[in-house]
Amino acid sequence: MDFRHAPSDLSFRLSSHTTSSISRSSTGDNSSYLCSTGSNSSYPSDFRQQKDEKFDLLKGVVDDDSDDEKFSLLGQPLRVKRQRDAHSFLDQDSAKRAAVKDEASLETRRASVKEWGNQSLRIADPEIHNIMLKEKERQYKGIELVASENFVCRAVMEALGSHLTNKYSEGMPGARYYTGNQYIDEIELLCCARALAAFDLDSEKWGVNVQPYSCTSANFAVYTGLLSPKDRIMGLDSASGGHLSHGYYSPVGKKISATSIFFESFPYRVNPLTGYVDYDKLEEKALDYRPKILICGGSSYPREWDYARCRQIADKCGAVLMCDMAHISGLVAAKECASPFEYCDIVTSTTHKSLRGPRGGIIFFRRGLKSRKQGVLLTHGDDNCNATYDFEDRINFSVFPSLQGGPHNNHIAALAIALKQVASPEYRVYIRQVKKNAQALASALLRRNCRLVTNGTDNHLLLWDLTPLGLTAKNYEMICEACHITVNKSAIYGDNGAISPGGVRIGTPAMTTRGCLEADFETIAEILLKAAHITKIVIRRGKLGKLHKDIMKNLQNNKDIVELRNRVETFAASFAMPGFDI
Repeated sequence: MDFRHAPSDLSFRLSSHTTSSISRSSTGDNSSYLCSTGSNSSYPSDFRQQKDEKFDLLKGVVDDDSDDEKFSLLGQPLRVKRQRDAHSFLDQDSAKRAAVKDEASLETRRASVKEWGNQSLRIADPEIHNIMLKEKERQYKGIELVASENFVCRAVMEALGSHLTNKYSEGMPGARYYTGNQYIDEIELLCCARALAAFDLDSEKWGVNVQPYSCTSANFAVYTGLLSPKDRIMGLDSASGGHLSHGYYSPVGKKISATSIFFESFPYRVNPLTGYVDYDKLEEKALDYRPKILICGGSSYPREWDYARCRQIADKCGAVLMCDMAHISGLVAAKECASPFEYCDIVTSTTHKSLRGPRGGIIFFRRGLKSRKQGVLLTHGDDNCNATYDFEDRINFSVFPSLQGGPHNNHIAALAIALKQVASPEYRVYIRQVKKNAQALASALLRRNCRLVTNGTDNHLLLWDLTPLGLTAKNYEMICEACHITVNKSAIYGDNGAISPGGVRIGTPAMTTRGCLEADFETIAEILLKAAHITKIVIRRGKLGKLHKDIMKNLQNNKDIVELRNRVETFAASFAMPGFDI
């Protein structure tokens, strides 16, 4: 029989689908095959094409007899899997491969994040790591006498370098601009509670804001919250031991600090003969000037403040009485000096000096009903006893959103740790030793015919007048630095402090933290005098150049300096260093 002329019943009799197309992506072939059937198709061509296409679809497909496509070939029934089953299989196969690929990609991404995120500083940035190691060694082998500096404990360091730095927390606890702050709120509220406890304050009468980035920020927040631009303030003159944030103009009238740029500031001064604040002159100036804020407290004032007298003056001129206790806050907390809280309306402080906490600022403010004695904002003669202080909302709003963004949560946690320590008996022992050491150092220098402003100290610092030695503070400070002794130049009332300060400020908190006692500060006095002697020799030989970096380079190999530096390093390294080991 000649099959070339076979009748039409030899053609395909497909029961249903007539046309479809599929992608051969599962085999990696990008070509498309078109499967078509028809009653007039001839076997040699149509069957061969459709056979190839159909069996390509059958590869790897699991049998399912229920819905197979049926046709006959030469009278014999044949069965072919549905094309949609092939699609289903290909989809499943692609999905499996995609899932495997996604899993591999996910693991790759996880590994990448882990590699980047968990690298140590030594691996991630060797350059910064090496510089930090050198700074660590400098701290360990040096004598730290800057009154503004101290050494924190390991717990404070751990909080500062923690995951808390990741969270944005603009606003106050319970009223944040971001979600996810429930634990940050707990930390800040605990910090506030500890701040009040550290200074023995009643939460009904005092509130606190722990968000300022520094005491300068804290002071400016107070001014911004309570004053209008160009309103008047009055603080201790910088050359008398005051701080720039209390307002300062240069001798030629240039406005140096933002306080003087946005507000009008008029300073009061110390008595040039005694070095003590002249309260009579202060009262006279205040009554003439009528400041809206009167500031007590200073940056390099070695004596107690008469807060009661300041309160009287503030009441007479109608001013808010503010104390900047940045330097003495540790002594105040330990009840080792007079407290400003009995008389002042607002008290600000740094948190890193004698408090021995992280670098930052803090603001305390009165709340609740005003007493008659402290009714500074009441109209004179007003007997309204129901007036309340309105500092809280104004200061909080001034901190944020007026002046700052999100608080540094790692700093607030670290401050809470430090404040817990401040309330301990051990901290009071530490502060008492700070005062003893300051007095021992002052006595040792006075016995060696050195001149100290006020002839001594009541707190943690002393001011050494170098002018009788024929030295400027700038030159002496550089020689000390070359010998690994850290002090800082300070103006003394009556000298040309803006150009060439005549004194150095020396503080005892940092070396007391490392374990120094009175006898050790006797040794430190000898070292300081030796540095003064070397400074005279270097000046006489004309070895001091104009640029600081050139001076330091020239001094490194000076025989006297090398000898004193070795002595300093041996002495300093004999004391422990909190927070890290060398």
